[in-house]
Amino acid sequence: MDFALLLNAFERTHRERGWPRQRLLHECLRAAIRSGQLAPGTRLAATRVLAAELGLARNTVLYAYEQLASEGFVLPDRRGTVVAGSAGVAVASPVSGAQDGLSRRARHLRGVAGQDVNAALVFPADAMGAFAPGVPALDEFPLAQWRRMLDRAWRALTPRQLNYGDPAGEPQLRMAIAEHLRAARGVVCDAGQVFITDGTQSSLDICLRAFADQGDTLWIEHPGYGGALAAGRGAGLQVTGIAVDMDGIAPTDDDWRVTPPRLIYTTPSHQYPTGSVLSPARRMALLERARAAGALIIEDDYDSEFRHGGPPLAAMQGLVADAPVVYLGTFSKTMFPALRLAFIVVPAALAGAFAQMQAQGAARGRVAEQLALAEFLRSGLFARHVRRMRRLYRQRRDALSEALQRHACGGAAIHGGTAGMHLALRFHDGAWDDLALSRRAAQDGIVALALSAHGTGEGAGWNGFLLGYAQVPAEHMDGLARRLGALLAQAGAAGQAKRAQ
Repeated sequence: MDFALLLNAFERTHRERGWPRQRLLHECLRAAIRSGQLAPGTRLAATRVLAAELGLARNTVLYAYEQLASEGFVLPDRRGTVVAGSAGVAVASPVSGAQDGLSRRARHLRGVAGQDVNAALVFPADAMGAFAPGVPALDEFPLAQWRRMLDRAWRALTPRQLNYGDPAGEPQLRMAIAEHLRAARGVVCDAGQVFITDGTQSSLDICLRAFADQGDTLWIEHPGYGGALAAGRGAGLQVTGIAVDMDGIAPTDDDWRVTPPRLIYTTPSHQYPTGSVLSPARRMALLERARAAGALIIEDDYDSEFRHGGPPLAAMQGLVADAPVVYLGTFSKTMFPALRLAFIVVPAALAGAFAQMQAQGAARGRVAEQLALAEFLRSGLFARHVRRMRRLYRQRRDALSEALQRHACGGAAIHGGTAGMHLALRFHDGAWDDLALSRRAAQDGIVALALSAHGTGEGAGWNGFLLGYAQVPAEHMDGLARRLGALLAQAGAAGQAKRAQ
């Protein structure tokens, strides 16, 4: 903190008050603490040092510190003076509507974001407890091996590679991803069709900008991924929610006739959030009708590596020749979210134009991480890690399913256990308020997101909990399920009492 700059700015705005220097310094520091400029825990400069910096007598600084201490704004300790933990005051909430400085579109997106985090039930971004969705078993990641690969990548970098990188991504990584996808997911592609991004949300934003014009129609699943809803509205598209059933997205003839899409966003390998898997027959029908309508399918394969039951299912992208599919993948679930590396596989006929667009605005960098990831893939360590996690997640899924059957399935049913990292617990009674129950679970230390908050279209959608199990040890499942079961039992008793009135 530059105290001289702080004091000068404060003095300019309060010059008319004619305060003496002691009062001026005291008021300046108090205002900085109250506004949060000096945050709780900040250690103030020693009185002798601050007096010399500001050209003041030391007694002037002593007076200011003593006054702040008497008012509870600072606390003296053996090493000096620190800002008290409760010194700051709440910052006023910004006003709503046109006066908040946001465009109409941004305000609309803010509402979408609120929906995506369960209608004002906000969980911390780094939530790792039961049952935060999308969080892998981070303590099982081979961090020491990853550090060695990063170290080798940094040591091998040339000065030229410290410049802006290829906007499409490092060639070694693009080739490694193409090789992996051909072998593991049945994706038909070469490295020239693979483009590196910093996450699935970034991939979505790029695709909607590249493949649709403002006002075009985007189909997304209902219920579905709130990030797709936000991306579609942010791109100025007409977003239509298409109902999901036990076999995945289920567009009707009326949907194709009344609201023909330009883009179709789907999560066929493990639908988010219900967990249903798009059946083979429906996959082929969606591909055929999309081609006939001149539409592109955006296939988000976010956790497809973790299939726990049934025959392996290849990606839709490789089911037919020249499939009208843009394929999205990420390493956030298979490795760790902080890596911030994902990818897009673009149809061969569109790859050249897409590359030109990427060259105009894509971020270019993180060369070492990309090279380390290429080695991780080609060395076999990635495949080995995925196999270990597949076994671990299957054990944890089984433990959670069995515990839920014992304690919580009197009024609910489990969906989505054949793949992925989460289950859906759907309530039989549509009158149960899953948002209220989710808030109560949060008070008990359990992250159980409400399924109803993932609605993206008309109609009731689903009612229940979204439960991520990948990061939860199997031995914890019974106790957690028992606590959820107690919540649901209370909801059932309350419903019976209300009906009896």
